[in-house]
Amino acid sequence: MNIETKYHSVVEIIEDEVWHFEKGIPGFLSEKQFVILNLPENDVFSIMQSVTTPNLAFVITNPFQFFLDYQFSIDDPSIKQLEIETDSDVLPYVILTVQEPFEKTTANLQAPLIFNTKNKRAKQLILSDSSYQTKHLLKPAHVIKG
Repeated sequence: MNIETKYHSVVEIIEDEVWHFEKGIPGFLSEKQFVILNLPENDVFSIMQSVTTPNLAFVITNPFQFFLDYQFSIDDPSIKQLEIETDSDVLPYVILTVQEPFEKTTANLQAPLIFNTKNKRAKQLILSDSSYQTKHLLKPAHVIKG
């Protein structure tokens, strides 16, 4: 199927590439299907694009690319909801707020995106008992300039 996107014009996707957010994501509760699109010549950042809303897309990254000591626990209800069986099923991402200049870009470490690679279920997990915040500067040593 073809979808219209915010950053990639029209792209063809297959159903197996769609991630299902059963309860949507905070602020976008009706948005339940997303696809992750790669950026050309960039293996650090990706785009999480809504399948149904062309102008809804988030720049995301694996948090461990920039925050080597990042830690979080997935609560039991989320493990059950996502049907996570082992740690190897989990693929974490965080949403970035891209700024100009890029060095001011921040990552939301308080609300990681949790993807179950086995069944394509996903959710944004809100870490309530955490010292993480919604805006952490990316560590400059790891910033990729494009």
